[in-house]
Amino acid sequence: MTGRAIRGRVAQSGGLRAEAVAADALRGDGWAILAQRLRTAAGEIDLIAERAGLLAIIEVKHRPTLAEAAAALGPRQRARLIAAAEIVLAEHPEWGRAGVRFDVLLVDPAGAVRRIADAFRIE
Repeated sequence: MTGRAIRGRVAQSGGLRAEAVAADALRGDGWAILAQRLRTAAGEIDLIAERAGLLAIIEVKHRPTLAEAAAALGPRQRARLIAAAEIVLAEHPEWGRAGVRFDVLLVDPAGAVRRIADAFRIE
């Protein structure tokens, strides 16, 4: 196995752990997890959660520091998330009756979670 393949597997494993930590944090805050690792034709959505009718389309970022995680969501990825959300909302019109927002959950190696609520909007 090449060094690149090993790094890829380590990153994927860390990402899966970060998504589990993020989902647990959301549940602890009273959110219902509606979907995890939801694949659409436009790409994958890490988590979809709802609380009191508010739907959160969530991207989970795992990096060595929370600052690095916050900087990791670029314009192309935001566009992919918006396109994937449009597909999901067309398939589930009952979701998000009180509104929809895009959140980013940042997870560091120690498992600390920071949420950026309403991290970006459809332009």
